[in-house]
Amino acid sequence: MDSRTTLVARRYVAIGGRGPEDVVADARGRVLTGVEDGRILRLDGLADPARTRVEVLAETGGRPLGLELLPDGGLLVCDARRGLLRVAPDDGTVRVLADSVAGEPLRFCSNVVGLSDGTICFTVSSRRHPLEHWIGDVVEHSGTGRLLRLAPGSDRPEVLVEGLQFANGLACGKDESFLVVAETAARRLSRYWLAGPRAGRCEPFVEDLPGMPDNLWRAGADGPLWVALAGPRVPALDLLHRAAPDVRRAAARLAVRAPYRPAAMAGALAVDDEGRIRHRLMRHRSGFRMTTSVCVAGGQLVLGSLWERGVAVCEPPPDAA
Repeated sequence: MDSRTTLVARRYVAIGGRGPEDVVADARGRVLTGVEDGRILRLDGLADPARTRVEVLAETGGRPLGLELLPDGGLLVCDARRGLLRVAPDDGTVRVLADSVAGEPLRFCSNVVGLSDGTICFTVSSRRHPLEHWIGDVVEHSGTGRLLRLAPGSDRPEVLVEGLQFANGLACGKDESFLVVAETAARRLSRYWLAGPRAGRCEPFVEDLPGMPDNLWRAGADGPLWVALAGPRVPALDLLHRAAPDVRRAAARLAVRAPYRPAAMAGALAVDDEGRIRHRLMRHRSGFRMTTSVCVAGGQLVLGSLWERGVAVCEPPPDAA
C-alpha cells in the first residue's frame, strides 16, 4: 500500500553549521551529521527544543557527506575531498581508510554502508564534477558514478559498478544479499546483488520516482528503507538527458555558473525490500529545501539538507520505526 501524506513539520533546529547533508540516528535517538566546515556533529534532545544540544565529535578537514554508524561505535564517513574515513566518536580521531582507486584520487565519495563481515561498500557520485559543481553532473548526465567495495583490512577499493547516474545514497537489504543505490540524476533506485544466483548483477529496483533520490537510511533491522527526495521531477531536465552529449556538456557549463536556489519542496519515501513504496511524504511550498537525508530518531522524522543551516523535525507515519 502506497500511503500518500503531506509532510508535516514540527520544528526547525539550527545547528550552528551549514549543510547537514546526511543524518543518521544512534541507538539512543541522537542524530549524527556532517556540515560544510568539516565538523561531525551529534544532536541530542531534538524532541524538546529546550533540551536540544549540539556536540562536536570530530573534524575531518574536508567535507563530510554520507555517514554510517558501526556496531562497535565507530563512524564511517564519506568525505567529498579526503575519501573514505573512519572516525572514533569518543576521541575524535580520524583515519583515512581509502583515498584512491587504481591510482585515481578518490573524490566525491557520497554514501557508505558497513556489512556484518567487515566489508565496506560506498558510492562515488561523479568522476567529472566535484561536489561544488554537483549540478553540472546532474545536468550533463555524465554516467560516471560508481559503486565500490573495500575488503576488510584492505586500503584498495574495487569497483563493483560503473556508469551510474550520480550514484548517491546506499543501503543494504535486510539479509545483506543486495545493496540499493540511489541514482539521483536518473530518478531511480538500483539493486546490486551481493549473493545468490544473481550475484554481481545490477538492475532497476524502483524507477520513475516522484523526485530525485538522495541519501538512504534503513530504519532498524525490520524497518523500511527511507529515501530522501532532494528535488522534484523536472520535465525539462528529463528532455535534456535525451539530447546529444555535446548539448548536455554545454548545458552543464552554464548550470555551474548560474545562481542556484532549490525548489520549495521537501519529500521522503519509505520503501520495502521488494521495491514497493509504503509511504510517500511530500510538502510543496516548503520552507525547508533540498532534503538530502532522512532518519527516524526518538519517534521523530528528521530531515537533513545540503542547503539548510539546520535540520527539520517532522511528524512520522504511524509505522515509521
